[in-house]
Amino acid sequence: MNAPYDGDRGQGAGGAASPGGPPVPPGAGRDGSVPPDPYLQHAYDDDPYRAQDLTAQDPVDEALYDRAAHPPPPPGTYQEPAPLYQQPPPAPHAPDPRIWAQTPPPEPAGPSRYLPYGDRPATTQFVGVDDLVTRASDDRQEPDAFAHLFRDQEGSGKPPVPPQPEPAPAPAPAKGGGKVSGLLKSSAVMAAGTLVSRLTGFVRSLVITAALGAAMLGDSFTIAYTLPTMIYILTVGGGLNSVFVPQLVRAMKGDKDGGEAFANRLLTLVMVALAAIVAIAVFAAPALIHMLSPTIANDVAANSVAVTFARYCLPTIFFMGVHVVMGQILNARGKFGAMMWTPVLNNIVMIITFGLFIWVYGTSAESQMGVDTIPPEGVRLLGMGTLLGLVVQSLAMIPYLRETGFRFRPRFDWKGQGLGKTIKLAKWTVLFVLANQAGVLVVTQLSTAAGAASGQDGTGFLAYSNAQLIWGMPQAIITVSVMAALLPRISRAAHDNDPGAVRDDISQGLRNSAVAIVPVAFTFLALGLPMCTLLYASSGTEAARSMGFILMAFALGLIPYSVQYVVLRGFYAYEDTRTPFYNTVIVAAVNAAASALCYVVLPARWAVVGMAFSYGLAYAVGVGVAWRRLRNRLGGDLDGAHIVRTYARLCMAALPAALVGGAVGFGILELVGTGALGSLAALICGGLLLLGIFFVAAKKMRIEEVNGLVGMVRGRLGR
Repeated sequence: MNAPYDGDRGQGAGGAASPGGPPVPPGAGRDGSVPPDPYLQHAYDDDPYRAQDLTAQDPVDEALYDRAAHPPPPPGTYQEPAPLYQQPPPAPHAPDPRIWAQTPPPEPAGPSRYLPYGDRPATTQFVGVDDLVTRASDDRQEPDAFAHLFRDQEGSGKPPVPPQPEPAPAPAPAKGGGKVSGLLKSSAVMAAGTLVSRLTGFVRSLVITAALGAAMLGDSFTIAYTLPTMIYILTVGGGLNSVFVPQLVRAMKGDKDGGEAFANRLLTLVMVALAAIVAIAVFAAPALIHMLSPTIANDVAANSVAVTFARYCLPTIFFMGVHVVMGQILNARGKFGAMMWTPVLNNIVMIITFGLFIWVYGTSAESQMGVDTIPPEGVRLLGMGTLLGLVVQSLAMIPYLRETGFRFRPRFDWKGQGLGKTIKLAKWTVLFVLANQAGVLVVTQLSTAAGAASGQDGTGFLAYSNAQLIWGMPQAIITVSVMAALLPRISRAAHDNDPGAVRDDISQGLRNSAVAIVPVAFTFLALGLPMCTLLYASSGTEAARSMGFILMAFALGLIPYSVQYVVLRGFYAYEDTRTPFYNTVIVAAVNAAASALCYVVLPARWAVVGMAFSYGLAYAVGVGVAWRRLRNRLGGDLDGAHIVRTYARLCMAALPAALVGGAVGFGILELVGTGALGSLAALICGGLLLLGIFFVAAKKMRIEEVNGLVGMVRGRLGR
C-alpha cells in the first residue's frame, strides 16, 4: 500500500532519475529509500476482532496457543470482566494541539485486561501515536498534517536539491553535570568558604584576646575595630546589598554590554563615596570614639590608644565597600566562591599580625600590658596589620574579575543612569540598619562602662563580643544551612500564593533546626564556664571565667534567636521588608531597655552578664510579635501546636542532660582546677554525658526529628 503511493508521490514532486536507476524522489535517503510518510494512516489496521483475542497479537503466541486446553465459553455465558482499576483523572491542562494523540498514562501494577498475563506493567514502555510517528524517521516533520501537500506543489518542476552533508556532532563537554551539578558545586563552595571564614574568625578573636587581654586595652581595640563596620553598614552597606545589587544583576542580563558600564559606574560611585566617608571619619575619630564609649573617651590613655587604633582601622571602610561590589559583580557572572573565601585571607593576616605581637611582647597574662604601657610600635603593628588584612581581601578579588573578562574603568557619567532612585528603594533597609545599630550602640556604651566600673578583667565589651561570637556560631552554621535548602521552596510557594506550603516549610525549618539548636543552647548553659576557660585561658583565669558566665547567660536566648531568623524568612518570601523593620525596632528597644536596667540594678561585676540575658529576652519578645503577624499572614495557621510540642519535648530531653553534664563539668573543675587540662576534661566528660542522655531521652520520647537525624547519620555512615 505504501510503495505505489510513495512512488507516485515522488514523481509528482519533480523527482529526477538518477543515472542508471529509477527516479529518486525528494526526501529520499542516501541509499534511495523513501522514509515512510508519517501522515499516511492505515485505515484497516484496527481490527476489532483481533483485539478481543490477546494471543492473536503475536504470531508466535498464536502458533503455540493450545486452544484445546482453553476452550471458549459456551454461547451466552460470557460476561464482560469488571475493570481492575479506576481510570486516572483527566489532565488539568488542555491537550497540546501540536500533538496528534496524547501519551496514555502508565498502567497500574498487577494484572490488567489490556496486557497478557506475565507482562509487567511497571517495566513496559507505553507510547502514544505521536511517539510512534516521530520516531519512525530521523527527520523531524512539520506539525501540520497537510504540510506534505504544500511541499509537493511547491517542488513541482524544480530541480532536486542535493542532499546537504550532515553536520558533525558537537563534541561532548569535558565535564558534565549541567546546571544542577553546577548549582550544587557553587553551594558547596559557598558553604565551605563560610564555614572556614567563621572558624578563622573565631581563631582571630582568640589571638586578639590573648594579645590584648579582656580589660581596658582589649575594649579599646574592639571599639576601634567595630567602628568601621558600623559606619559602613549605616552609610552604604545596607542600601548596597539590598538595592544596588538587584539593579546590577538586571543590568548584567539586560544591557548590551553585559552590564559592564553599569558595574563600572557603580564601582566608581561607591569608591568616591567611601573615600569621602573615610576622610570625614578619620578626621572625626575622637568624636566617634566618644559616641561609642564615653568611658574610654574620658580616660586619657585609653582614648589615645582607641583613637590611634581607629585611624588605622577606619580606612577599611573603603575596602569593605569595594570588596562587596566586586563580589556582587562576580556573583552576577556566576562566580560565587571568591566572595566567601577571600575573608579568610583577612583573618589569616590578622592572626599573623597578632601572633607577631605575642611573639615580641608576650601574651596579656605574661606582659600585663595596659592602655598606659602599650608601646607606640605595638599600636602601629596592630593597626597596620588590621588595615593590611582588608586590603589583601579586596585585592584578591581582582584576578577573579579579570578571569571573567571584567576590566575596571572609572566612569563618572552617573546622571540619568537610574542610580538616583535607589534612595527611595533603600528606605526600609536603611531604617532597619539604624534600628539595629542603635541597640548595638547602647550595649557598647553600657558594657564598656560596666567593665571600667567593676575593675575586673572580662567584664567589658570585649568579653561580651567574644561570648556572643561563640554563641552565634551554631546559628550561622545550623539554622542558616537548613534554611538555605528551604528558602527556594518557600519563595516559590509564596509566589504561587500557597500559604499552606509556606506554613509547612516554615514548620519544617523550625523543627529541623531545633534538633541541633536546643541541645547546643543547653550545652552552653551547662558547660559555658569550662568552654571559655579552655579557649581564653591566655587572657587570665578571672577573665576567662567572666566570659564563661556571659556565655551561660546568652545560652537559652539561642532558641528564640534561631526561631526569629526562620520566621522572618517567611516575610522576606512575600517581599515584605516593612514587617522585619518593625520587628527589629521592637527587639532593639527591648534589648536597650533591659540592658540599661541591668546596668542600673546589678553590680558592675554582673551587669554585662545581665545584658547577655537581655539579648535573648529581646528576641523572645520579637518572636512573639513576628509569630502572630506571620500566622495572620498565612490565614491563622502556622502549625503552632506541632512546633511547640517539638520544642517542648526537646527541652524536656535536654534539661536533665544539662543538669547531669553541668554537674559533672563543675565537679571536674573543682577537683582538677580551671587550667587547660581541667577545662578540657570537664568539657569532654560533661559534653559526652550531656549528649548521651539527651539522645537516649529523645529516643524514649520518640521525637521524630531526632530519630530522622540519627537515621540519616547512620545511612551516611553505611550502618
